Amino acid sequence: MDTSFLSDQAPEPVGAYPHARRAGNLMFLSGIGPRQTDNSIPGNVYDEQGRLIAYDIAAQCHAVFRNVQAVLQAAGCRWEQLVDVTVFLTNMKDDFPVMNRIYAEYFRSHQPCRTTVEVKSLPTPIAIELKCIAWLGDAL
Repeated sequence: MDTSFLSDQAPEPVGAYPHARRAGNLMFLSGIGPRQTDNSIPGNVYDEQGRLIAYDIAAQCHAVFRNVQAVLQAAGCRWEQLVDVTVFLTNMKDDFPVMNRIYAEYFRSHQPCRTTVEVKSLPTPIAIELKCIAWLGDAL
């Protein structure tokens, strides 16, 4: 039985990996970013040479949460089953307050464990990526 999942509602992975993989009662999501299915990145602004000159972290946060929801749904999971979220930001100082506020909108009553780390860069010109684990057992 194949335990890996791809969602046609989320952008294709940028490498050789699935969106999610089940192991026992756990669902592990690969790093999920804010890219859309057409590979555009919400809120990014580029100069005439195609170099990134600005981004909108709020737009990227909303997009990454939509993508996580799409992958969870494709894997037969619900948002409320998330038990652990790792947030990767490329600019902790400027982006953490906005991300934290938007994160709280999505996780009002259900609050999984969370770790937030700053990274120098991500594989595509994005400012945020999430790594999530969901529990598939009978009860949390």
